[in-house]
Amino acid sequence: MTGSSRIVAVLGPTNTGKTHYAIERMLGHRTGVMGLPLRLLAREVYDRIVAVRGPSVVALVTGEERIVPPRTQYWVCTVEAMPEGMGTDFVAIDEIQLCADPERGHVFTDRLLRARGQLETLFMGSDTMRGPIRALVPEAQFQGRERMSQLVYSGAKKISRMPARSAIVGFSVEGVYAIAELIRRQKGGAAVVMGALSPRTRNAQVALYQNGDVDYLVATDAIGMGLNLDIDHVAFSALSKFDGRRMRPLAPNELAQIAGRAGRGMSHGTFGVTGEARPLDDGVAQAIMDHRFTPLNKLNWRSAALEFGSVDHLIRSLEVAPTDENLLKAREADDLAVLKSLAQVDEVFARASDPASIRLLWDVCRIPDFRGISHAEHSALLEVIFGYLHQSGVVPDDWLARQIRRIDRTDGDIDTLSKRLAFIRTWTYVAQRKGWTGDESHWRGVTRAVEDRVSDALHERLTQRFVDRRTSVLLRRLKQKEALLAEVNDKGEVTVEGEFVGRLEGFRFSADKSAAAGAEEKAVKAASMQALAPQFHLRADRFYNAPDTEIDFTEQGGLMWGEHAVGKLVAGPEPLKPQVEVFVDDAAGPDVAQKVARRLQHFIDRKIAALFEPVLTLQRDEELSGLARGFGFRMIEAFGILPRAEVTQEVKDLDQDARGALRKHGIRFGQFTIFMPLLLKPAPTRLRLVLWSLAKGLQEFPESPPPGLVTVPTVQDAPEGYHTMCGYRAAGERSVRIDMLERLADMLRAEDSRGGFEAKPDMLSITGTTLDQFADLMQGLGYKGERGERIKVKPAPAPAEISAPNSDPAPTPNSDPETTTDMAAEGTPDAVTTAAGPDAESTAETPAVAEQPAQAVTEAPAVTESDAQEPEMEVFYTFTWARPRRDQQRSRGKAGQRERQGTKPQGKGRPRNKGQDKGDRKDKGSKSYSARPPRKEKQIDPDNPFAAALMGLKDNG
Repeated sequence: MTGSSRIVAVLGPTNTGKTHYAIERMLGHRTGVMGLPLRLLAREVYDRIVAVRGPSVVALVTGEERIVPPRTQYWVCTVEAMPEGMGTDFVAIDEIQLCADPERGHVFTDRLLRARGQLETLFMGSDTMRGPIRALVPEAQFQGRERMSQLVYSGAKKISRMPARSAIVGFSVEGVYAIAELIRRQKGGAAVVMGALSPRTRNAQVALYQNGDVDYLVATDAIGMGLNLDIDHVAFSALSKFDGRRMRPLAPNELAQIAGRAGRGMSHGTFGVTGEARPLDDGVAQAIMDHRFTPLNKLNWRSAALEFGSVDHLIRSLEVAPTDENLLKAREADDLAVLKSLAQVDEVFARASDPASIRLLWDVCRIPDFRGISHAEHSALLEVIFGYLHQSGVVPDDWLARQIRRIDRTDGDIDTLSKRLAFIRTWTYVAQRKGWTGDESHWRGVTRAVEDRVSDALHERLTQRFVDRRTSVLLRRLKQKEALLAEVNDKGEVTVEGEFVGRLEGFRFSADKSAAAGAEEKAVKAASMQALAPQFHLRADRFYNAPDTEIDFTEQGGLMWGEHAVGKLVAGPEPLKPQVEVFVDDAAGPDVAQKVARRLQHFIDRKIAALFEPVLTLQRDEELSGLARGFGFRMIEAFGILPRAEVTQEVKDLDQDARGALRKHGIRFGQFTIFMPLLLKPAPTRLRLVLWSLAKGLQEFPESPPPGLVTVPTVQDAPEGYHTMCGYRAAGERSVRIDMLERLADMLRAEDSRGGFEAKPDMLSITGTTLDQFADLMQGLGYKGERGERIKVKPAPAPAEISAPNSDPAPTPNSDPETTTDMAAEGTPDAVTTAAGPDAESTAETPAVAEQPAQAVTEAPAVTESDAQEPEMEVFYTFTWARPRRDQQRSRGKAGQRERQGTKPQGKGRPRNKGQDKGDRKDKGSKSYSARPPRKEKQIDPDNPFAAALMGLKDNG
């Protein structure tokens, strides 16, 4: 150092232009070195100087980055990486108050005491360093600088009320992420800045904030170290931090260093607290505003006079206590702790036997613990690196490649990528050390490329998680008070200013669920709806002209256009005249709503007209009169399906002409149900259930059964009338389709219901059931089934010369089966009883299966030994009529006892004797029924013309 060297301490608060002043002073010299506290800040200063002088004369040297052109004049470095013995004209150390930092203070103190420029030396920092600098560097000149803008304390604010262009400061990664997530939901997004980020990731995040893509920055105290950002307000979310050893409150000067980032240039700034941080004491807040802090008395120090005679000598030299009263022995740093650990390893101690090896060991120990996993793991890694360097002089390429290959991945979340970024920094540091790798240029390029890829991926994940770019862009345009341009593609996706904001589902706008909440969401939605107004009219025109095939109804009464709900059905003045309620946003206007309503009403009216044509034709038939017309209205009200038990008297009152007129409209008079077969198809059934549910005012509409099934499981908790509207009749655990039930009833009339009969294969086929299911169904119809087992007879083919036994089929009535059904149920006081019991008009019976002779052929098949030992058994059921009459259900006392004893009760509606019974039938034409099926000779009604014909056939036979 020459005698003309000038040492100046430029001290003052933040936003005084100290760093800018130092850059100008360095560029005024031929050569210079500037030491900065952070890698991020070093990169920022390097970029500024390169912009002025070009990259060919500017070097950047940090622990993980080394850019040194051949004609370097100006060195921009982190304080730890400052080259020694360069003899440059100018030297500057920024943030010199970090001499008091417990972890890194000894490095800054060393630069304060030993780093000098040939012509000029600058120390920039807080005014609290005035005393220590005066004591330790008495030749230094002091230059005070005033803040260019005011800094005002604004108290506590909720994050939701945080003003734009604010920085919220946290002191843990978890805290920073939680705040950023909250701001994304409420304000559209935030940029994230932390000291652990690579310069590439940090610069990309800062660009989001500086460009106005987001109005909020969430950061650690890293922003307090000279990063120049356009911040208007700084809010502390906490007032204490973990310093590597313990949680401690931040000193007022530390708070001021961070709060001073608010207000750049001539713009005033504010600071305050938010979240769980308590309000600042008045004295602390005033000290920050006035820049008055307790002066520093002692600086952390560690000896720079290292002894490399032995490992023990090196450790002792690092632990030498200072002799100056202004210096304080620094606490044990990570590099010294690792050195002590490795000194206990025999192999390491044996290798470190000469000054060169000890110096190499010390250089390895100074590799920072970027990973932060544990002290033991860090020491183990450095032991391996030292072994390679000592043994072969370089780290083996294949081993280094394996370490880097495990990190070179861009998948994973933010935490995973952050860990990979920390891991690659270790190998970047190793690659930057001269002589540690075989091909320094190659490995520097490899590690830099991996760091860049991981950095870009981390920036992408941070942006995806903490920035709602859509909301940010829209809010910025709204602030500019410009008209927003909205577009809707063929998928209904709505974009405003190119940003996706939601979907147009039918005629309702559905905002994207991930959009910001609160006032911002309302503003975006309002802008979207205003821009969508023309789209509603265009879509309404297209819908009005759409064919019916594009529209459908749901089983819950919804009305769909494609996959979007556009309305729903509501009860109308009549069951077959429902009304529509449309789903149209208010912003679409009344014209759009009316057009949609008209189109939907046309659709449902045409759908009902097509599917319920038989009922509507019946309604319009003016020739129907009297009882037939009244019965027709009952059918219309019941949507074409009526249980016969509900209209027993009405059916009895209908004469043959009335019934004939109704049959012309497709009405079938079955034993169980009166129905229109065309309305049992799946499409009318589905619509009938919807209309019936509307008429009954149900909150939840029951669904129709699957089409094409003869029987379905009975829905136990279904609303009354549900199975009838489905076209089924409940019978036990299963329900049978009513048209198939009528066919089954025709078969059952030919059976001996009193003596018992077995189920025919046709009965099982027509109901689509197994034997057990059929037994349960028959029990639901009023029959009793007795289960039995017997040896299964395997029929053998008859010899050709022996003819099969005569087996005449059951006689079939020589008239319309429907007419037979009508007359079988006609005049029955209890429709259910009559329908379930044997047909009064049947004239022949088919012998029960059990009564058929077993000897169907003259020669039985040979019996094998296995058959004789284990004969094959089969299950069969014998069915008999079991349902009592309704008057017997109501009275089960003495009358029931008399019936069990074989006597008949004498009561109202019962003949006293046989003679009176015959006279009543002749005089009144009425019939009476007992609980048991009547005998054969009493089944024929002489007043029934069809029965009379059957009597004639019987007499002639």
